[in-house]
Amino acid sequence: MVVYHYTSKRKMRRKWVKNWLARRDLFGHMPLLKQLNENEPNDLKNYLRMSKTDFDRLLDLLRPRITKQDTVPQTSKDWKEVANGFKDRWQMINCGGCIDGKHIRICQPARSGALYYNYKNFYSIVLMAIVNHNYELIYVDVGKQGRISDGGVIQATTFYRRLQNETLNLPKPMDCEEDLNVVFIGDAAFSIEEHVLKPFPQKSLNYERRIYNYRLSMARNVVENAFGLIASRFRILQTSINVNPNDTNYIVLAICTLHNFLIKHNSSYVKPTSENSETQDTEDIDVSGQLFPLQNCKK
Repeated sequence: MVVYHYTSKRKMRRKWVKNWLARRDLFGHMPLLKQLNENEPNDLKNYLRMSKTDFDRLLDLLRPRITKQDTVPQTSKDWKEVANGFKDRWQMINCGGCIDGKHIRICQPARSGALYYNYKNFYSIVLMAIVNHNYELIYVDVGKQGRISDGGVIQATTFYRRLQNETLNLPKPMDCEEDLNVVFIGDAAFSIEEHVLKPFPQKSLNYERRIYNYRLSMARNVVENAFGLIASRFRILQTSINVNPNDTNYIVLAICTLHNFLIKHNSSYVKPTSENSETQDTEDIDVSGQLFPLQNCKK
């Protein structure tokens, strides 16, 4: 019987653990690239699977598409386009968008006590969004603790500060329908203000107020349906996200970005039946703004 003996020659290592690997918990992606470029060029090429020259060339090609941009309308013309969309599609004049908050379910962060525990009896962070007539998220703020009400969250956003400081470049009333203000529509959780409208309480409804609630709720359905779309498509939102809150914020922001992308480029993303139906996420349905059929609104 012949016995074969296999021997291997192990390459002697110059370093047992390279510095950048030993300290990888201290480096994010961009600091890591800088560290490799300055100290370990061969490792940089291996990490990128291409030379730095090719990487920079590719980055220059992609830069216009990946540079951070502010999606909030910047000019009076932008706001008027949104308002015209609400008028044409939802028969609501001078509407700059619909405001609402969605509680994103999370696992309780360590040593957080009740900071993230909301009135619905689970831990969450709040996604505050303003949605246009086409279900696009034109402004989002994510990360506020779930114990804070929607009204409290919106007051802590840059959008609200700009609204109060009159730096949103909203059209003047004289340039709007019926010489009225551009307004943002919210539910009962928000305070009624010069540029914020909400439904009348159920206990004080007459014919005119029922018509008002009906029209307001028809337009406000866009934010409910937008939340329903992201909850239905991105299944992670139907579970308790088990990462730290900061990482959860990035997950939610990525979902919002993908949602807007699908709205623009995937015609099957919004089904025709979803436009006039209540959202699947019943936690976000506001009963104080329910619809009233016109035939039932009798004097």
